[in-house]
Amino acid sequence: MTEITVTRNDEESRYELRSDDVLAGFAAFDLRPGSIRFTHTEIDPAFQGQGLAGKLASAALADAAERGDAIVPLCPYIAKYLETHEVPGAEIRWPKLPSAPAGSAGEDPTGRAE
Repeated sequence: MTEITVTRNDEESRYELRSDDVLAGFAAFDLRPGSIRFTHTEIDPAFQGQGLAGKLASAALADAAERGDAIVPLCPYIAKYLETHEVPGAEIRWPKLPSAPAGSAGEDPTGRAE
């Protein structure tokens, strides 16, 4: 039976998911005082379709919450995971979206109205 493990690799700034001893994916992070910013999640194509991204996110986020770091989901996969899953004890700091320039939100850039 395949052994799936998730470990934190501080030297590489990422949580690594291994299938047996093979690196199958990772969730990259950036540590800040009091917070951890998840920036990218990737699963090797050879391991996709096995639910491993969810296992990686679950373990990484649980570890971050246990360490007391506020989680900042900059990675779209981590953000989506947090929208659909509870992480006990987690403090989530949702990133602020940049303000759109005046006249750009939903307007036709040519100035024509429909």
